[in-house]
Amino acid sequence: MKTIIVLTALSLSLWSMNSQAAMDPNVENTLIAVCKAGASNKVFQFNDTMKSYRINKARIFPRLVCNGESFHQFTLSRNADKTARLIAPYAEAHVSIRDLAYLGETQPLYDVRY
Repeated sequence: MKTIIVLTALSLSLWSMNSQAAMDPNVENTLIAVCKAGASNKVFQFNDTMKSYRINKARIFPRLVCNGESFHQFTLSRNADKTARLIAPYAEAHVSIRDLAYLGETQPLYDVRY
C-alpha cells in the first residue's frame, strides 16, 4: 500500500514539473521572428511578419525584450533606423505629472515618472 502511495506521489510530482515550462515554443519562435525582422531594417519584411503573426503592437512592443534590450533599443543598436522609427510610438514613454500649485519655488510639487 505504501508503494502505491509513493508511486502516485512521484508520478504527480513529475507531471507537475513538466507543466512549468518557461514559454511555449511557438510563442518563442514567433518572438524570435519579430526580433529578426526588426533588426533587418526592411520595413516590408517587418510589416509582413507583424501581419502574418497577428501581433498587437501596442501590447507587445513595450514588453518585448531581444537579447536583454528593449525592442526599440535592440533595433537602434542594430542600426535598423527604419524599423526603429515605426516602433518608436509604441516604446515605453516617461510621463511626468506636474502639479499647478507651487510653493514659491520653480520646482513642481510632484514629479511622477512611470
